[in-house]
Amino acid sequence: MSDLFSVRDKVVCVSGGSRGIGLMIARGFVAGGARVYISSRKADVCDEVATELSKVGTCASLPADLGTEAGCNTLAAALSEREQKLHVLVNNAGANWGAPLAEYPDSAWDKVLALNVKAIFHLTRACLPLLEAASTEGDPARVINVGSIDGIKAPLLETYAYSSSKAAVHHLSRHLAGKLAPRITVNAIAPGPFESKMMAATLERFRDGIVASCPMGRIGEPDDMAGVAIYLASRAGAYVTGQVLAVDGGITLR
Repeated sequence: MSDLFSVRDKVVCVSGGSRGIGLMIARGFVAGGARVYISSRKADVCDEVATELSKVGTCASLPADLGTEAGCNTLAAALSEREQKLHVLVNNAGANWGAPLAEYPDSAWDKVLALNVKAIFHLTRACLPLLEAASTEGDPARVINVGSIDGIKAPLLETYAYSSSKAAVHHLSRHLAGKLAPRITVNAIAPGPFESKMMAATLERFRDGIVASCPMGRIGEPDDMAGVAIYLASRAGAYVTGQVLAVDGGITLR
């Protein structure tokens, strides 16, 4: 049974892995014995976090700007120089933008959709040779895309591009799952409220209301996020594909 949820010796890449949800997931894989690469746009921050995680296990920094197709290809090439196989790709890098409807800029759509949706498509496609090389019968390679409950249930905040992009992430995950099976599974995680830089302002203003609306009565913790990612990446999740898993303490039930 212990091997059922093992990710030991798997090669994992986590985009946006230097903070927030991505860091929670990366830390879980490192602690589980995987060989982890984290990527983010800011090289100094990425390097610093990788050094810190390396105190627990194996983690390396591969900075990249995934807001362009060229940046995605650069990250995939850097991985190929270091590894012959990639067992797990976690597409977590993302951006948000809030503004009143009448003032919402077109540039917000360009930035958010480029990073939240197009980067998933571009990076997954660029990493296909590595993912296919890692796949074995009964243990396919995994792509885990980070969506949001805002892509399931429309948020109250005026984050139009963000919520739309996350709904797109969920459907793109289903579409890719059908195309890449059986050698690669593709699933999406839809987080609810977690302690992160992106959520900091919202939690500062609305924490009590968010907790009150959550059937589980709390904000998500790092192990909640790491646990779901490890499940999807381990042999326990080998038969799961094309799914959107809400990790929200039941908020979407209401």
